[in-house]
Amino acid sequence: MALRQIRIEGDEILRKNARIVEEITPKIKELVADMIETMYHANGVGLAAPQIGVLKRIVIIDVGEGPIVMINPEILKRSGEQEGIEGCLSVPGKSGIVKRPNYVKAQAVNLEGDVYTIEGEELLARAICHELDHLNGQLYIDIAEEMVDYDQENDQE
Repeated sequence: MALRQIRIEGDEILRKNARIVEEITPKIKELVADMIETMYHANGVGLAAPQIGVLKRIVIIDVGEGPIVMINPEILKRSGEQEGIEGCLSVPGKSGIVKRPNYVKAQAVNLEGDVYTIEGEELLARAICHELDHLNGQLYIDIAEEMVDYDQENDQE
């Protein structure tokens, strides 16, 4: 495992669409391990592969129950609404108020190559939406209603 450099707002790779992962190879497993280590080292709750310069549809999320690996994720259902403060490891020193669904159901592939579904509410729903946006070249600052002063260390995705 190795720490990877987190790309910062202004890096053009953050604005590109990530490509589908065709096969779970040892390189993909190594990438996921590096992503998990990098996310924890940066005190984040989520990390998408484009944030470390890799245009693959892979995200890692941990909202306190251990890492969730999502390969080729897609949201199947969204409902409700929540509004809250978001930060991002790729947008250091900033945070903003963002509206997201309060509930999402998503489908992804795990490291064994199995398709699974996951349902999340509140923070998990927010994190899934936030990280999947990264796979499509979108940052939370694109949809934030307003930017606010906030202690970034307490709420990074």
